[in-house]
Amino acid sequence: MKYLLDVHTHTLASGHAYNTMMEMADAAFKKGLKLLGITEHAPMLPGSCNNIYFRNLKVVPRTICGIEVMLGVELNILDFDGHVDLDEATMRQLDLKIASLHSLCILPGDIKENTRAVLGAIHNPLIDIIGHPDDGIYPLEYEPIVEAAKETNTLLEVNNNSLNPIGARKNTRGNIIKMLELCRQYEQPVVMNSDSHVFSDVGRHDFSEEVIREIGFPEELIVNRSVDVFKEYIGRKYRK
Repeated sequence: MKYLLDVHTHTLASGHAYNTMMEMADAAFKKGLKLLGITEHAPMLPGSCNNIYFRNLKVVPRTICGIEVMLGVELNILDFDGHVDLDEATMRQLDLKIASLHSLCILPGDIKENTRAVLGAIHNPLIDIIGHPDDGIYPLEYEPIVEAAKETNTLLEVNNNSLNPIGARKNTRGNIIKMLELCRQYEQPVVMNSDSHVFSDVGRHDFSEEVIREIGFPEELIVNRSVDVFKEYIGRKYRK
């Protein structure tokens, strides 16, 4: 399968990434992608952007270095009710909203609390994707998460960075497989993202592709196959 988009990436603005927008877009174009999502970390993650950064993204062109870009945010889930760290008005100005659990912003709870946090984010009509729902630091009940994602047209992410052996997330392979098997059962689409913090990782799916092939996950449930399929899917959330 040819992957045409990568919509979870970070630039220098996130504080712990190492390239500019133009460098990331150039890398995506050279790798044959048709769409790049740049989703900087939201304000509660140390060293990242403040609110005015996100409110001013309207000035940035949506074609850079020959590739279409969507500009958005990786929000931090802040509590077990699923609240996040940008206000509704700011979120509405962005092209793309991912919500994730990060240990610098919320301490792990028990499996019920962590699951409730993710479900709260899924039921937020402004959130498009749940980022790296695979980290064993936050044990999750995957069936209610997949059910809620199906109900709300929220994409679940298969995060290549999570599977990288140099990464810090725990038990990611087993958790991703568990989630994917449920996604197959419920016919819930997923998005495969790099979560790249450096230009060389843009469009990288080697670790996640290995898992996809191992379990025979169906291509028709992977939205990366088409920019139109991806946009149509996230657009459904706003029409419910």
